[in-house]
Amino acid sequence: MSRRRTLGPKKKLALLLSAATVAGGGAFVMATTSNASPPAATTKSAADSTVCQGLATALGNNERFIAGQRADPDALSEARIANREAVIAQIKVQQEASGCTVGESAQGSQPAQPEQPAPSQPAAGGQAGQDGQAGQDGQAGGGGAAAGEQVCNGSTVTLSGEAGAPAASSSQFPAGTRLKVTNLDNGKSTTVEVTSVSGSCVLLNNAAFEQVREPGKFLIRRALIEKVG
Repeated sequence: MSRRRTLGPKKKLALLLSAATVAGGGAFVMATTSNASPPAATTKSAADSTVCQGLATALGNNERFIAGQRADPDALSEARIANREAVIAQIKVQQEASGCTVGESAQGSQPAQPEQPAPSQPAAGGQAGQDGQAGQDGQAGGGGAAAGEQVCNGSTVTLSGEAGAPAASSSQFPAGTRLKVTNLDNGKSTTVEVTSVSGSCVLLNNAAFEQVREPGKFLIRRALIEKVG
């Protein structure tokens, strides 16, 4: 007859405590893992994303416009500044939603027209620009451009964030000027009227930009801009 070895009370208690310790440790590891915070989402800068670059450009253009109004105010400056501040707030909301650095501004991202000596006479088929100088490629660079003439060569186009019917703002063309903007990357175009002043050659409002934009992009790098009226 074989004898079965039995554990004494002390050995049973030690085994129970050891098992509880192992189980408790596993539970602690699981709880720690489940409660760990997810890694923080990284934000993108204008240098990393076309979307972020477009929003930063729009923000910078509006900030530059506000600075100009404060430096040389008139009777309507206060209302214009309030409007542009609302636009900036909306752009910051779009930056956050797009994963961009909120508040990033790119005031200098609009290519400047190269300065050239003023010719003694306007080039054939063109007129002198509003500052007395010819625009790029011998074409008018401002409000003096003839109807049907290409203007703002090399400029990118972005949006102002303003609501309303399709329209544009410009640093070079007076209110009432009609401009045709074509996105050469998708062939879409829109003809809009300049209704206000901005820090860019052409800045489209939301409705106008939607007519020519590529999905998910807030900047048109290859744009054809023509004065049509």
